[in-house]
Amino acid sequence: MKKDPSKGYVALLGWSLNAIEAAENFDRRYVVVAPEWAEEYCQQHDIPYVSWNFERLNDRSMEIAETLQEMGVDVAIPLFEETVEWAGAINSLLLDNPRLYGQALLLRDKALMKRRAQLGGIRVGIFEEAHDKGDVIRFLKRVNQTLLKLDGDPNDPIHLKAFDKAGCLGHRVIRTPDEVDTIPEEEFPVLMESHLDGWEFAVEAWIHDGKIRFLNISEYVTLGYSVFVPATPELEQYRPQITAQIEKLIKAFDIDFGFIHPEYFVTSDGEMYFGEVAYRPPGFKVFELLERAYGFNAYQGLILSFDPKTTEEEITAFFPREVVDAKCHAGCFGVYPRRRVVSRLEIPEETEDHPYFESHELTRPLEETVTKRTAFGTHWGLVYFTGDDAHTMRDLLKHQEELDFYV
Repeated sequence: MKKDPSKGYVALLGWSLNAIEAAENFDRRYVVVAPEWAEEYCQQHDIPYVSWNFERLNDRSMEIAETLQEMGVDVAIPLFEETVEWAGAINSLLLDNPRLYGQALLLRDKALMKRRAQLGGIRVGIFEEAHDKGDVIRFLKRVNQTLLKLDGDPNDPIHLKAFDKAGCLGHRVIRTPDEVDTIPEEEFPVLMESHLDGWEFAVEAWIHDGKIRFLNISEYVTLGYSVFVPATPELEQYRPQITAQIEKLIKAFDIDFGFIHPEYFVTSDGEMYFGEVAYRPPGFKVFELLERAYGFNAYQGLILSFDPKTTEEEITAFFPREVVDAKCHAGCFGVYPRRRVVSRLEIPEETEDHPYFESHELTRPLEETVTKRTAFGTHWGLVYFTGDDAHTMRDLLKHQEELDFYV
């Protein structure tokens, strides 16, 4: 698409072909900032590119911000968890707002993030940092003492999470002191939190000028396995409370523009508890699911919400109306092999023959022995479904957990 020089010039931090394609077909100038292995591909396909190693932190780290500033870039957009801090640092220079770097640190460190949410009057569970196994055992005992557990009662679990990893990576559930021994020393320090009983869900909110422009509620069928959009009417009924919570979050974290992906729990009595918030697109291809359900390109929405030159009319016209404008429900299931030894990929007939089945991105196994998952691991690929009924979608995604895709 022809680029409009009067509109913003954006830098995409990280490598995502879907984001690049969206930018290519949009009216903004863009540049991809990615590691040097992307250079050859970008040259072959005429993709504007700047090489940068996001893992290198040293006295030359400001160089990328100065490079982009000299190029005339208006704003940097983080595409992955690991680039959120870089975007904060770069944007604090590009937008002449030093607070943006501090804000990015809050949105990266799960312990700082929970403290900030608490200060903003947002409900969170009990949480602490752990520096060694002894801290974990003490926290497990204290939480269960607080819950008035008696000797012999099964413990309430606690959750351990890496401070700054995306999604379920590094997530463990601990119920007994014995399980603490399985944690490798190199995983410390970690965030520990009490277990929240409730319905866990995620939100995707595009923000411009401090206001929510589009708010999606993603329904997890099983965390780490499956998600679909829009949610069932049972979850959508909480939309007014969820919107109020997101507005609270925007205020607490001082967010004026961009995109947030928070996770919440709603308890049986309708109370909302904050889990965590990310300042980058969600995993599990939710942007792609939204495009399938609504027809708008969520990456282009991302560019609009970050671009300081986006007009009110433009952003209002871009997004559809939540829920009512959805043409279908779109969901995906992350496949984990259920067997210890596998030799081939075999899509179950009942999956492939289901009218909601659309496609998959599974590949044949490279190794026969499946590595044991110690914590929440990474799935082997996604299977996509679309259909008209939210409950059929939910039950279908749940049922996939009982099937073998690798045999």
